[in-house]
Amino acid sequence: MTALAKAVLTALKAAADPARAPGMQAYMKSEMPYLGVSAVPLRQACKELFRGLGWARSEDWQADVLALWRGAQFREERYAAIELTGVKAAHHFQRLDALPMYEEMIVTGAWWDYVDAIAGGRFWTLIVNEGVRMKRSMRSWSSDRNMWKRRSSILCQLKAKEHTDLDLLYACIEPSLDSKEFFLRKAIGWALRQYAWTDPAEVERYVAANADRLSGLSKREALKNVRKAA
Repeated sequence: MTALAKAVLTALKAAADPARAPGMQAYMKSEMPYLGVSAVPLRQACKELFRGLGWARSEDWQADVLALWRGAQFREERYAAIELTGVKAAHHFQRLDALPMYEEMIVTGAWWDYVDAIAGGRFWTLIVNEGVRMKRSMRSWSSDRNMWKRRSSILCQLKAKEHTDLDLLYACIEPSLDSKEFFLRKAIGWALRQYAWTDPAEVERYVAANADRLSGLSKREALKNVRKAA
């Protein structure tokens, strides 16, 4: 265990409410146990621990992230690893060479809490920084056999707002339109709902055009913001 990983575990244990741990584990259907640290104290502990950190190379930052991720005994340690991917000192490392690290975390994490924080929270920055190359990767992920990579591609523009690339959004949705997988149906609805804050008429048009293929769940989720804007 690295010195940083030890410090993270110590800080998380200090912030934990062990009585909460069983309920948190049951809610997340997690095989990995929890310490009992809720979101706000976890973020605060990470903010204090990671303040002042810096790395000369992306490889060094990725090594610290993956040491936390791979060595985790408790789920909150993996949440801390995701927090470490988003620190200000790592902003200039959000390039395509970080994608294999995120891919490992998504594939081995294989659950929505990890995947959504990474894809929804980090991938738009990679798209901004890498443009065509990252978009090409997301198109490839959209038809991957791994369901969580597919979900990640659908959610990669959650932060894009008016800068959303609709061709990319629809291309990433297309391979999963006929899927019966709940997490893909939910992701499709979420991505469309998010874009509906920017252009509700376009989302309404897309849902109508694909009404025969979109699941009821996807359509309901997609149109929530359309109804609010009406």
